[in-house]
Amino acid sequence: MEDIIARAADYARALFAGDSSGHDWWHTRRVWRLALHLAEAEGADPLIVQLAALLHDADDAKLSPETSAEKLRARRFLEAEGLPEETIRRILHIIGQVSYKGSDSETPDSIEGMCVQDADRLDAIGAVGIARTFAFGGSRGRAIWDPDEQPRTELNERNYRSGGGCTVNHFYEKLLLLKDLMNTPAARRMAEARHRFMEQYLDEFYAEWRGDR
Repeated sequence: MEDIIARAADYARALFAGDSSGHDWWHTRRVWRLALHLAEAEGADPLIVQLAALLHDADDAKLSPETSAEKLRARRFLEAEGLPEETIRRILHIIGQVSYKGSDSETPDSIEGMCVQDADRLDAIGAVGIARTFAFGGSRGRAIWDPDEQPRTELNERNYRSGGGCTVNHFYEKLLLLKDLMNTPAARRMAEARHRFMEQYLDEFYAEWRGDR
């Protein structure tokens, strides 16, 4: 198992080399480590969890729209490793359930999927999540904040993916919602502290924006 995990890590490291949108190798590495931690706590299959975590962004619609529908990059890697088709389909199914899609987001139907989704969402919040949010906004040419622009509400997948908007609004459109969407007890505990940090950050942000301190 260690060999295929090492090769999957090398594949992901090469795939995301040079990324500056917050979806770099280090994001994948953190999701991998977090997912494994949750898998150990929940008794999930460590091989399935680790491979799904390491490949979860390989065909992300934001990063590789041409391979996203069929998850071609992840499939080709897993096939080259000689994994059984049933195992490949299981991993690809988990990957397909990970992403946040507004009101169309899926709750994974396996404990392995829950661990990977929770790990990905944990990396979207807290101190690292804040840094990633502004990195992604900058990569898409978005303003830091526009006080005249209100956060969007009741977003489905189409609206969530198609909209732009300033970066601070993303906190209200996604990040501050994630704490209550965690699947596993361990992730819910971790999310509490990260959520509080984001609230404190926003309080400080608005105070500095106004020139209060």
